[in-house]
Amino acid sequence: MKKIPLGVSQCLLGEPVRFDGGHKRNAFLIDVLSNYVEFQPVCPEVAIGLGIPRKPIRLIVTDGEDRIRGIENSDLDVTDGLYREAEKAAGQMPDICGYVFMQKSPSCAVFGLKRYGTNGYSIDSRGRGAYAKRFMELMPLIPVEEAGRLVDAGLRENFIARIFALQDWRENLQHEPTAKKLVEFYSRYKYQVMAHHVPSYFLIGKLLANLSEHPIADTNNKFISLLMSALGHPATRKGNANAMMHLRGYLKHHISSLSKQELSQLIESYAKGVVPLVVPLTLLKHHLMTLDNPYLKNQTFWSPYPEELGLRNVVLSV
Repeated sequence: MKKIPLGVSQCLLGEPVRFDGGHKRNAFLIDVLSNYVEFQPVCPEVAIGLGIPRKPIRLIVTDGEDRIRGIENSDLDVTDGLYREAEKAAGQMPDICGYVFMQKSPSCAVFGLKRYGTNGYSIDSRGRGAYAKRFMELMPLIPVEEAGRLVDAGLRENFIARIFALQDWRENLQHEPTAKKLVEFYSRYKYQVMAHHVPSYFLIGKLLANLSEHPIADTNNKFISLLMSALGHPATRKGNANAMMHLRGYLKHHISSLSKQELSQLIESYAKGVVPLVVPLTLLKHHLMTLDNPYLKNQTFWSPYPEELGLRNVVLSV
């Protein structure tokens, strides 16, 4: 399998590029995900010449604007430099399928970065690192996550599912889309989308029902935006159970009443959080794979990413 290009904060790969000369080596990225992705590391603070080690910086609200400035030297303002580095990085990695940023970083944080006033007191935790902010503006399609949030099983599974889906689209549809290819592509993702976000399931269906009305390139671009938005909603127990119940309908005339009861009980147990997703999913897949139905066999819902990652061997929290 071709490895997926993935942007990453350089310190997460064990490189000593932090302001204190240290690193934040992430075991999941290095020991597990590296088997499937090709990292494209960036430390924007080093890239703009701040050096190692360096004086700490933080987000300071100045005249109503978020600026990244020095703590000890308030005249130091690196905001624009970080913006330019994001623009440079976005131009150098146009085909990445995701980005993992370092949490709490004034350059790379995506969620909940502390904002300070010029008096040194904390205002709130609603900021975003300048580099990450600009990068996300330039590449809104790209799934992003913070390394610290990847310890959450649901968030980790959701992020990995999205990067594999985007890579699939890049390889099969991005450059030479046709109506036939677009319909065939989405036919594989229908139940995965249903598990993540039912409204998007209907929106995409409506878009693809009118393929002759707009240029295929425009429809393709709108499709991938809708798909990424749909998969951006984490698949909950309720969503996964709903998708499995719909798939179970194909077995109505093919398995015994006892087998139907067993399957229904396992899906219900999963919906209640008693067993992990892999338990009812394995039995459902076992029954459906006996049917001569390529549409069912090719559903990405079965394996949206390599099973070796083991991401479905846990009970989702919601």
